[in-house]
Amino acid sequence: MSPEPRRERQDEEVRFRFEEDEEEEREHRVPPERYPIELDPAHIDADAAKVVQRLVRHGYEGYLVGGCVRDLLLDASPKDFDVATSARPDDVRTLFRNARVIGRRFRLVHVLYGGGKIIETATFRKNPAPEDKVTDDLLIRDDNVFGEAFEDAARRDFTINGLFYDLERGEVLDWVGGMPDIKARMVRTIGDPVVRFLEDPVRILRAIKFCARLDLGIAPEVYDAMVSCRGSLAMAARPRLFEEILRLMRGGASHRSVWLMWETGVLDVLLPELSSYVSDTQEEQGSTWALFSAVDRETKRRGRPFDDIVLWTVLLLDPMLEACQGATDRVETAFEFLEPVIDRLSMPRRIADAVRRIVAMMPRLEGGRPGRFSRTPLYELAQDVALLTRSARGLPPAPGPANAERAEKGADRASTDHAHADRPGGSRSRGKRRT
Repeated sequence: MSPEPRRERQDEEVRFRFEEDEEEEREHRVPPERYPIELDPAHIDADAAKVVQRLVRHGYEGYLVGGCVRDLLLDASPKDFDVATSARPDDVRTLFRNARVIGRRFRLVHVLYGGGKIIETATFRKNPAPEDKVTDDLLIRDDNVFGEAFEDAARRDFTINGLFYDLERGEVLDWVGGMPDIKARMVRTIGDPVVRFLEDPVRILRAIKFCARLDLGIAPEVYDAMVSCRGSLAMAARPRLFEEILRLMRGGASHRSVWLMWETGVLDVLLPELSSYVSDTQEEQGSTWALFSAVDRETKRRGRPFDDIVLWTVLLLDPMLEACQGATDRVETAFEFLEPVIDRLSMPRRIADAVRRIVAMMPRLEGGRPGRFSRTPLYELAQDVALLTRSARGLPPAPGPANAERAEKGADRASTDHAHADRPGGSRSRGKRRT
């Protein structure tokens, strides 16, 4: 037989197998629950809408997905808009000249617009098949597998993040039971929470973030899984842990975030230094919780988060001050205190060095004697820390030229709220849940 007929027969066999696989996929497709909901176009990013509309116009599926859909349904303001599509990354790149393909673990497309705006556009993907796993543990190390829309929804972390919005029809597509949880304002995992947290332990911190920032409850089985799986956070990538803690501090809900970390025992794993301090200090004796409340108040007033150095200084301020009390060399003591934190969370040295210097200088700053420190780049950040500590005590900013503008803006914001009144959970017991 000549090569040509043989090649034609092989091509026909491949085509037949492909059509057979497509038919099998169609049979296994799961229909979503559809909720006719007309989201206000004024609240939808116009560029994200253009991306979806162009994908659909060229014959692909395209939806707004994830956090933007969740936030719009909860009457919150999305900070970004993501798109999911049936188009492969190279197809998306072909459709948009202002796009670039990124990613190693999973390729996706950033469609770029003016002002640095990015519309992240990802191809539907699915969880790897069990036979693709090379280890017995549940930790996900590779999920670079394309799939269908319903598979993409199922592989997401929480039901409230698994909703797709069809702009053309004005419908929310729900494969995971997310709409009932949106209505109940409840954080619930897609699937067994223990399995989902062991697959990716950072999801525990994400659950805390959504609960704190969006004022949501946590489903009982999810809460129990957070407690029982908290030790798995030690397996997560340390830079991810560092960044997720910062996100908890940046969002204007640091008080409730840290309180939930403490209550679930997550703080014992990530920041045992802070956990021990707040466990041993009665609320009325310390200002730690009031300090976090001050961060939240000032973040909302400013409309933007504080510098990362300020947030880490505030987070560790009270236990570090306690450690430095009576020390001959406060800088060296602060350095020793931070070493295990640096190792545990991959804290960058530039942040660690800045934190220890600010903490070491706090008594002089509060006494109005900054000396040569006032001529360093860290002085302004240290002033922010001092502003927050005074706000936590219900005091106006300290007098002086450096604080004149702060005093004028913040005088009417001074609060004498006690930490107990601000505490999330109201009159709930402070007893930790442990298993």
